[in-house]
Amino acid sequence: MIAALRRIPWAGMVLAMTAAPVLSPAWAQQAAPFDAQGYRNAAFRAPVDRDPAPASAIPLAQARQLAPGAALFIDVLPAEGAHRDGASGAWTLATPHETIPGALWYPETGRAPPDPLLWQALTTQVAAFRRQHPAAPIVLFCRADCWMSWNAARRLALGGVAGVRWLAEGIEGWHDAGGNLVPATPVPVPDK
Repeated sequence: MIAALRRIPWAGMVLAMTAAPVLSPAWAQQAAPFDAQGYRNAAFRAPVDRDPAPASAIPLAQARQLAPGAALFIDVLPAEGAHRDGASGAWTLATPHETIPGALWYPETGRAPPDPLLWQALTTQVAAFRRQHPAAPIVLFCRADCWMSWNAARRLALGGVAGVRWLAEGIEGWHDAGGNLVPATPVPVPDK
């Protein structure tokens, strides 16, 4: 960042003040929170102020009424500090994570852009589920006020998957509404 220095006369003295910073075009582009396709690519933990169309939001009460197997719940929360072994696909977690019972955890798939290997694993799972359950909802979530699940729900729906729903309240909302949480292990995704 470049700051401009101004000298302002005041009561017989000259004060040096820094004007508002002047941003270089490269820095301004890096700071933009959305990419050219409209996905959030920075500051993911922030209030979400738009609909993930063509995916749609699912009310928490409606999501909690879905019977196990009547929907595919996918947790896309990042695995901060974790390591994925390429050969086995297994993740070594830095911290434990709890999720909605029955949910599959595909960490890092809400990034913009997502890792292609991880995204393909998620879409392969979705396609297998969709073949067996043509009309069942596919519910994506992470935490409240997090753009990761918004990104993933929108990307999946734009990819042609019908019935994609976004649970805005995420794990915290589920738990705060009386829902249980269970220990989660990421779905293994080996390198090809």
